[in-house]
Amino acid sequence: MSTGAIIGIIIAVIVVVAVAVVASAAMRRARLRRQFGPEYDRLVEKHGSKKKAEAELTERERRVKALHIRDLSPEQKASYSGDWTVIQERFVDAPAEAVSAAHTLIWNVMRDCGYPAEDRTTSMDALAVHHSRAMEGYRDVHDMPIDSASTEQLREAMIRYRAMFEDLTGMRNDHAGSDRVAEIQARSADSNVATADDRVAGNRVADERVTADRVADERAAEQSSRTADTPR
Repeated sequence: MSTGAIIGIIIAVIVVVAVAVVASAAMRRARLRRQFGPEYDRLVEKHGSKKKAEAELTERERRVKALHIRDLSPEQKASYSGDWTVIQERFVDAPAEAVSAAHTLIWNVMRDCGYPAEDRTTSMDALAVHHSRAMEGYRDVHDMPIDSASTEQLREAMIRYRAMFEDLTGMRNDHAGSDRVAEIQARSADSNVATADDRVAGNRVADERVTADRVADERAAEQSSRTADTPR
């Protein structure tokens, strides 16, 4: 084989490798943009470089894999769903308190899902990996000063918190899971009603026993009085 042919083969191999590298980088970039969405753009703007942003996101993915994030059980979802309903109802009369409670609830959910709630930075990074779409709005209101916020700002915060809550609990698009949650909540409500009915029935029985005892005592006292008054 001539020297020219060898050089041609080497050049062809280099070109193929270069194309493969470029294609791989383009695929990785597309995956990161698709997965992280606005978070990807935020880091590009922060670092001024797509390469640096992608390196940070890749490293973040590696760290988050070690956290063993898990889904909530249907029972946990039902419990937290009830808590969220109470918080939303409270917003009408006490919006600031409701937003504060929503913030706390989300971090309680995160803790049950395996997020290191005591490490805010790591938890926020993990949220960006698993819930990137909801994270965009959540980040905007997460550090909002609740005490000085307007009603409109508090309303917006509740909307953002709800999006994150639904993503965290898996209730946004999980229709089967939502049906299971509703079933558990209905069963719990029926149980509470049954318990209340049993309590009422128990009280009624106790009252009847007290009444019966009182009547018996009165009759005994009356009989004793008659015996005492009978001439001998």
